[in-house]
Amino acid sequence: MSKYDIIVLGSGPGGYVTAIRASQLGFKTAVVEKESLGGVCLNWGCIPTKALLKSAQVFEYLKHAEDYGLKVKEAEHDFDAVVKRSRGVADGMSNGVKFLMKKNKIDVIEGYGKVKPGKKVDVDGKEYSADHIIIATGARSRELPSLPQDGKKVIGYRQAMTLDKQPKKMIVVGSGAIGVEFAYFYNSMGTEVTIVEYMDKIVPVEDDEVSKQLERSFKKSGIKIMTSAEVTSVDTSGDGVKATVKTKKGEEVLEADIVLSAVGIKSNIENIGLEDVGIAVDRDKILVNDYYQTNIPGYYAIGDVTPGQALAHVASAEGILCVEKIAGMHVEALDYGNIPGCTYCSPEVASVGLTEAKAKEQGYDIKVGKFPFSASGKASAGGNKDGFVKVIFDAKYGEWLGCHMIGAGVTDMIAEAVLGRKLETTGHEVLKAVHPHPTMSEAVMEAVADAYDEVIHL
Repeated sequence: MSKYDIIVLGSGPGGYVTAIRASQLGFKTAVVEKESLGGVCLNWGCIPTKALLKSAQVFEYLKHAEDYGLKVKEAEHDFDAVVKRSRGVADGMSNGVKFLMKKNKIDVIEGYGKVKPGKKVDVDGKEYSADHIIIATGARSRELPSLPQDGKKVIGYRQAMTLDKQPKKMIVVGSGAIGVEFAYFYNSMGTEVTIVEYMDKIVPVEDDEVSKQLERSFKKSGIKIMTSAEVTSVDTSGDGVKATVKTKKGEEVLEADIVLSAVGIKSNIENIGLEDVGIAVDRDKILVNDYYQTNIPGYYAIGDVTPGQALAHVASAEGILCVEKIAGMHVEALDYGNIPGCTYCSPEVASVGLTEAKAKEQGYDIKVGKFPFSASGKASAGGNKDGFVKVIFDAKYGEWLGCHMIGAGVTDMIAEAVLGRKLETTGHEVLKAVHPHPTMSEAVMEAVADAYDEVIHL
C-alpha cells in the first residue's frame, strides 16, 4: 500500500491548487482524478465557457465594425470551429495542470476514488493511505424533477458547450451566472433565446440596479426574459421541445429546439465513502469547521462539497488555508463576506460585499455612489457605454460595505474593491488614490466621489 502525507480526492481548482500548496510545504502528496486534470472548471466550466464567450464577443465586434469606422463585407461564424477552439483552450489548460503536477512532484492517481476508514483511499480496488485526506470532488449540474435532463433536448452546461449543431431556438431555465453566460453566447451566435427565471429578477443574487441594467442590455440584444416564472413540465416527444411555463398571468407553452437547465449545481458527495467513514453531512454538503476539518480526524473537505460559495477561487483559497493549517502555520478563517462574484456575459457583472438592500436590512446608515460608463471617456472610445459602478459605504465609519459593477471588463476591476475591503480602506482613502485616465477603472474612484458629493464628471 502506497503511503502519503496528503491525498487529495479531485483535481479541480480546489484539488490541484491544494495539492500544489501541500507539496510546497514539504508534504508527500497525491491527487486522485477519475477524468481530466483540472476538473469541471478547466475542462467543462470556467475556462472553456470564457473561450466561447470571447468568440461571441469578437463576432459582435465584427457585426458592428461600422461603428468603429471599419468595413466588413459580412460577418459569418462557424459554430463547429467556435466549439473546437473552446475545447482546444480547455485541453491546453488541462495539460498545464499536468505539467504543474510533475513540476511539484505530485503523484496523479487515475481512477474513481472513495474514502475509507483508517485514513485510506480506495481507487478502483487499489488502496492508498495518508495522514490527511482532503475531499475536493466538486459538483455537477442540478436537475429539477420537472426538468429531467436527457442530454439531447433538455441539457446541462456540459452538453451546452459541445452541441453538434447550433439550435435555432433555446430556452434557458435559470439566470444565475451559468444561465446568462450561455444566453449571451447563443444569442450572439444567432439563436433565439428565452430566459425563464423563478425569482422576480435575473441574476437574483446581484444588486437590484445591476439586475435591471442587465435585463435592459439583454432585451436590447434580442433576448426574451420571463421573470417570476417556472417551468412546470417539458414535452420532448416531437421534433423539438415544448416547455410549459407557469407565470403570474397563467400558463404559457414555449417551443424550442433545446432547453438548457441552469438551475444551479449538486455536490458530488454520493458513492465516495462518506457513510463508511462516518463523515457528517447536511443535505448535500459536508460539514466542516473554519479550517475544513470534518467531524472525523484526518479527513477534510473543501470547495463545492462544503457550505461556502461554489466558486473556483473559493475552492482554491479553502484548499490553501486547509493545508497551511495542517502544516501548523498561523492562518485566519476565510472571510466569506469578501468573496467576489463574477459573471462573464456582455456586459459583464462583478460584485463584492453587501448590496444596497442588504446594507439597509442590516441597519447601516449608508452613503451610495454611482458612476455610469456613459460618462467614461474610455468606455465611449471603446464603444462599451452600457453599465456603471456602484459603491456602498457606512456613513458613520466610512467602511466600504459593497461594490457592484456592470459593464465591459468589470470582472478584472472588482479586485480593487476586494483588496480595499480586506485592508479596511475608507472612501476618502480611495478618493486620494490616483486612478489612471482614461481607464474603465477610474469609474470606481468617480463612484466613490459621488457617494461623498465630490464627483467631477457627472
